Amino acid sequence: MAEQSSNAGPTTSNEGPIARLIRAAEIDTRMLGMLAAMLVIWVGFDVISAILRPGGGGLFGGSFLTSRNLWILLVQTSVIAVMTTGMVLVIVLRQIDLSVGSMLSIVAMATGVLQVFDLGPLLGVGHPAIWIIAVVFAILLGAAIGAFNGILIAYGQIPSFIVTLGGLIAFSGAAFLIASGVTVAPMDKTFKLIGGNGPAASIGPLWSWALAAVACVGIGVAIVAGRRRRLKFSFKAKPVWAEVLSVVVGCAAVLGTTAVVNSYLYPPRVAERFALDNNIPIPPGVENKAGLAICQAADKVVSCVDGLTFQTGYPIPVLIMLAVGLVMTFVARRTRFGRYIFATGGNPEAAELAGINTKRLTVMVFTLMGALVGISAIIASARLDAATTALGTLNELYVIAAAVIGGTSLAGGIGTIYGAILGALLMQSLQSGMALLNVDSAYTNIVVGIVLVLAVFVDQIYRRRVK
Repeated sequence: MAEQSSNAGPTTSNEGPIARLIRAAEIDTRMLGMLAAMLVIWVGFDVISAILRPGGGGLFGGSFLTSRNLWILLVQTSVIAVMTTGMVLVIVLRQIDLSVGSMLSIVAMATGVLQVFDLGPLLGVGHPAIWIIAVVFAILLGAAIGAFNGILIAYGQIPSFIVTLGGLIAFSGAAFLIASGVTVAPMDKTFKLIGGNGPAASIGPLWSWALAAVACVGIGVAIVAGRRRRLKFSFKAKPVWAEVLSVVVGCAAVLGTTAVVNSYLYPPRVAERFALDNNIPIPPGVENKAGLAICQAADKVVSCVDGLTFQTGYPIPVLIMLAVGLVMTFVARRTRFGRYIFATGGNPEAAELAGINTKRLTVMVFTLMGALVGISAIIASARLDAATTALGTLNELYVIAAAVIGGTSLAGGIGTIYGAILGALLMQSLQSGMALLNVDSAYTNIVVGIVLVLAVFVDQIYRRRVK
């Protein structure tokens, strides 16, 4: 099922104290292992970067565990993470979608052309309706392409591997034809904020702390409601200490993340451009190139220690990623649609005998996948401030890898949304860390491939243990 725990069940006499604690708290050991692996990766990259380039300012003196790098890492993760939440449902249904990268390219190109060549001249550059029309168009176009894939798979009885492999090739060609392969830019100025560009694309420290407080309250309410639901149906509830520990750990993670994103200051040049564009006064000061603030020295804007700064807080693409994660978790766990997906993935024959319309379900899942690709296309093109045919290159492999690393079983029936998002973060951490160390892209691809194979190997071991 969607959120099954691998540790529930009666305690055995051979278990040690740690195993009993994990079983009592119903901790998912696969998620625990993935978090431990991510911690090792983060610390490893920071230590290595500290050795190669001392003075990076990170936790261990490197450049990886800095607020700037972690903030950028979250933004970079959002594009893949949004698509991965949909890929979880596709794989759980025992299908695959190899066309998401090319689909992202064609949606981004079509949306860019609509903004730059059609809506701009028609409504006037900067018209407030442009970004709204562009967002709706991108999501609907993605959903339409996904529905087309789903119809071919469900009613045409063509394997999803073949349909989406054909889509991977055909959509990339169509994306090239839309604008003859040229880069379409710039995007509408409001649309560009969705990509997290500039101080106006973040909600700032105050609203970030407010959001964190709401999230902590939400974690507590969810855990209390879950406990009451278990007791109501006479299921065994976790010990109270385990429930309290879950709230404390969840809130600590939320508050820690908020502290990190709030501590990142926009670079002086970005702050200067934003202040000048919005007529924000820049205070006088003395130049100090080591400072992150900006000051007015004579007729120049210079870097200084005490001056004007802009704290970031949560950027819009990260907020979109979190919102999509919450909605998709609700869909997977609390709706009939989600239960049908996991039931069909677990045993398709039994699901059909139970009256589930698996063909319509397949079309709906691929339509949802397409809509999520549309959202990712919006974030990717807004972040780049342009649309190119290469925008979604290899994204299909990263999305599938992130879902599998996050615990989604290729055999179907098992997967979690939060695991998939963590898998995307782990994947992006590997890529970001190796880019930080100037590792050649060929070696990066080798490492990512090895990690994917290891994840599948661990999944096989886990499934054999469960049996």
